Amino acid sequence: MNRKLVLAGGIGCTLLLLLAVVLVAALFVPFRAFRTSQAQTNTGPVAVQTTANQSPEAIVTQEAIPTLSAGIGGMLEMTSSSTDGSLTNLYNQLNPGVVNIQVFINQGLGAQGAGSGFILDDSGHIVTNNHVVADADTVTVIFYNGFESSAQVIGVDDDSDLAVLQVEQMTDGAHPLPLGDSTQLEAGQWVVAIGNPFSLGGSITLGIVSAVDRSIPSGVTPFAIPQAIQTDAAINPGNSGGPLLNLNGEVVGVNAQIRTTSSVPANSGVGFAVPVNVVRRVVPVLIDQGSYQWPWLGVNQPASVNLLLAQANDLPTQQGVYIHQVVPDGPAARAGLQGSSGSTAVNGLDIPTGGDVILQVNGEPLNNLDELLEAIAFSSPGDNLALTVLRNGQQQEVTVTLDARPQNFEQFQQ
Repeated sequence: MNRKLVLAGGIGCTLLLLLAVVLVAALFVPFRAFRTSQAQTNTGPVAVQTTANQSPEAIVTQEAIPTLSAGIGGMLEMTSSSTDGSLTNLYNQLNPGVVNIQVFINQGLGAQGAGSGFILDDSGHIVTNNHVVADADTVTVIFYNGFESSAQVIGVDDDSDLAVLQVEQMTDGAHPLPLGDSTQLEAGQWVVAIGNPFSLGGSITLGIVSAVDRSIPSGVTPFAIPQAIQTDAAINPGNSGGPLLNLNGEVVGVNAQIRTTSSVPANSGVGFAVPVNVVRRVVPVLIDQGSYQWPWLGVNQPASVNLLLAQANDLPTQQGVYIHQVVPDGPAARAGLQGSSGSTAVNGLDIPTGGDVILQVNGEPLNNLDELLEAIAFSSPGDNLALTVLRNGQQQEVTVTLDARPQNFEQFQQ
């Protein structure tokens, strides 16, 4: 009898154990499958492999809107990979396309500054930040394997903080990186930064896109860089000019700035990158002409319509851009746009009144100032913008012909 009880108990325990395993599998397998499916949908393959005997696409320029074609600079073939080790594979494939940059000033013996960059094409063009090479007398590019080459600065643009170098010699194994499309980025997507923080070359950091479509200062001129990418991937001094990449191995931005409140600049989880779609517009012209001419509307201190502006000006919505000042003889002035004519107190604050409110650009609703900056920046000097303007409670249609930004920019905003 005791033996039967022991045998029955053993069988019961075994059945309970099997039941527990089935329940656990039922709980976790669908979750893992969902995550795998989601990763494939949102990010695609995460390992890359150089395609042999495949040349980069040619630079394509248009008369009015110069751009780089998708995938310029070395074509990288995406290969499927398991999650384990995928970042290692990604790094091993991409790092040969990233360079360290040393800057010498006044022919000094030691490097006066350090930054990062990435290879654009097989002709040895390197993209970096303007502030990395500004005022440089000598520039040295250090490749992934330690090989050094002298480089010449062939084009710079203060307004976008971009510069293009060309090296005298490429090293074996170095290759261009493909360009992605920054308009496809969404907050929450994974990105990596590869660069030279604190002169620690070949460093990779992982993070997410914290936000898109930021407008950030150029650092030199009063004009803003549109569609900037905010990321929490660690960016530190020395990362400037290096690539921000998606997990498909495509450059989506050029790391440029960090937000910090300490006396020592260092990562605080808020970094910014110049979007690759700005690179597409500016870099071909820098290679061809050495400089880039941005369009200009000719207004000062434009602002997104907020609650205070809406109350002071009796506006029906908080959408649109309020025009505070119109630059004399500028494009906006010639088109008849009007700035503030007075002010009124709202909650103890002096709020400007009487200025035009731009509601639409080329038929597209305008929600805030960032959207106006983008519409201007991604046009060209000589282009016409059809504006729908609210003035004294009435809508009007105004056509503005954009000028090139003036060289003497101290008094101008946008």
